[in-house]
Amino acid sequence: MTTTSSALVIRPFVDADEAAVVRLWQACDLTRPWNDPHRDIDRKRGVQRELFLVGTIDEEIVAVAMGGYDGHRGWVYYVGVDPAHRRRGYATALFQAIEDRLIALGCPKLLLMVRDTNLQAAEFYRSIGYAEDPVVLFGKRLIADQ
Repeated sequence: MTTTSSALVIRPFVDADEAAVVRLWQACDLTRPWNDPHRDIDRKRGVQRELFLVGTIDEEIVAVAMGGYDGHRGWVYYVGVDPAHRRRGYATALFQAIEDRLIALGCPKLLLMVRDTNLQAAEFYRSIGYAEDPVVLFGKRLIADQ
């Protein structure tokens, strides 16, 4: 199933997309030294691959989101829109596609993490109906990517 918004076509990630997706994540400043994006993609290939979506215009990847569902909550990571294609509704369309797929799986709530320095992203998420939850996030690295 594909979804369109203007010229945007949203579809599941395929293996041939990897290099373009990593370039887009880098252009959006989403990569960090402690997270190897190629390893993250490789891990996602084996788990709910259908929730890893790309948005294309004329077959060029201009948007991406990696979703997941653990049976209790949905999550979305690595959301990015090429800086040259922002403010056209592509991120909103991508989120709608992720939400629709999660609802179809019975997911009651979607969560996402935003770096506290990324004020533009936080404002976007508020604009599409997301609110800050009163929680503290804890993490522990189990496998080092470095």
